[in-house]
Amino acid sequence: MRVNVTKKQPNSRMCFVCGMNNSFGLKAKFYELEDGQLMATFQPGDEHQGYPGRLHGGIAATILDETIGRAIMVKHSGNIWGVTIDFSMKLRKPVPLDGEIRVLARIVSEGRRFFLGEGEILLADGQVAVSGSGKYLKMDIEKIAEFDHEGEDWQTVSLPEDPDFVELHNKT
Repeated sequence: MRVNVTKKQPNSRMCFVCGMNNSFGLKAKFYELEDGQLMATFQPGDEHQGYPGRLHGGIAATILDETIGRAIMVKHSGNIWGVTIDFSMKLRKPVPLDGEIRVLARIVSEGRRFFLGEGEILLADGQVAVSGSGKYLKMDIEKIAEFDHEGEDWQTVSLPEDPDFVELHNKT
């Protein structure tokens, strides 16, 4: 199924997940999709492995949690973020390091102060490798961190490889 990308979310300079200047980080990119989901992509390196050639389970948890927590920004335009209260995941299949990793996340329910979200790390053929869900506190960015979220510490960087659409397989 072809789904259009409607917006790219910002990256920071030094965040482990999205920091573009963090030499140890994932340098993940986040794309809002027309179906209301958030998609993250990143290319793992050898430093992100657990067993040889496999993504470390802690890195899988990190990218999945970050993507679910950011999914609230699709509705709230970046002013509201999700702060993790509870997160769990299930490792179903090993995630190879030899290609781009794709993560999908969505909001399941939302209240005034909290939201529930879920997501998956998908293999190239659309199979679910890791699934996760969590409860998150909705917080204004001004109350979470002390950084210039309107300046160079937090900005959307357009890249030639940014997709206009993605092909999503039925998750199995």
